[in-house]
Formats: sequence, C-alpha cells, structure tokens
Amino acid sequence: MKPSNSRNSGRRGRGPRRRNDRSRNEVRAPQTPTKTSLWAKILAFFKPSAKSASKVRPTNETRSNGRGAPRQPAAEVTTTKLYVGNLSYETTESDLQELFNGVGIVQTAEIVTHKHNDRSKGFGFVAMATVDEAQRAVTELHDREFMGRKLIVNGAKASDREPDYRG
Repeated sequence: MKPSNSRNSGRRGRGPRRRNDRSRNEVRAPQTPTKTSLWAKILAFFKPSAKSASKVRPTNETRSNGRGAPRQPAAEVTTTKLYVGNLSYETTESDLQELFNGVGIVQTAEIVTHKHNDRSKGFGFVAMATVDEAQRAVTELHDREFMGRKLIVNGAKASDREPDYRG
C-alpha cells in the first residue's frame, strides 16, 4: 500500500497537480454578494432575458415560412377535394360543412376518426362543387381561426384508390 501523502490526499487524478496563475501570497479582494429581495427574484424570473427571447417560439400570428411572409398552403388545389387540418377535436361534420358553405357549395364534409373509439383525429376532408370554389376556400380559410385553432386548408393529395379514412 502507498503511504498517504498529505499533498495528494483528496486528489483522484493521476497527472501532475495544476497550479493557479495566482501566487499564494496574493491577496484577493473580498466579494460581497449582492442581496436581492424576494420580490426582485420573482420579477427577474418572469422577465424575459435576451437569451430566452431568442428561444421563444413564434405564435400563430407571427409564424412565417422563414422569409417574413405568412404561411402558405402546402399543396396546390387541382381537384375539388380539400384537406382540412388542425381541427379542434370537438368539431363535427356539420360545423365543417357550415364553415365551408360560406365560401361555396359543399358536396361532402367528413372528419377522420379513430376506428376503435370514434374520436376525431383532428383532420378531415371537404369536397367542394368546383375547383374554383375549392381554390377560393383555400385562400379564404387557410390560417383562419376556427373553434380556437388556426385551420390548415390545402388541396388533398390525389391517390390511385379512395382509401377508407375511418381507420
């Protein structure tokens, strides 16, 4: 067993001991901690700092596509069928039909649900009478607030077959 050396007691590293740049005889100025009141600490906690201000996520009103412009629809409208996303879970098909009736004639409005409990998945599809009405619905209703949420209205992506959206 190694003899205990008072110089190395408490050290865990194997390398040479590092020394501070300050000499042992140098006198440090005593640091007095600044006392802040409880109220000042509470205000500082809720006051946004410069660091945290850059990390704040933009709200729906200020969200953009990175170039300063408002959000644009992702898919262009080529058919009468529209995708409607970010729906409130309490939205019914009749609510969706009434909303889109203000823009044009709605042929069908359906909300996609889970097949086990029939709860909304938060999105749906609306079929308009003409492509022009569908395009007008996208321009008027995309990024508009409905039942407390900002809607996403895009042209539905075409598929080879008509899938069962109730799954």
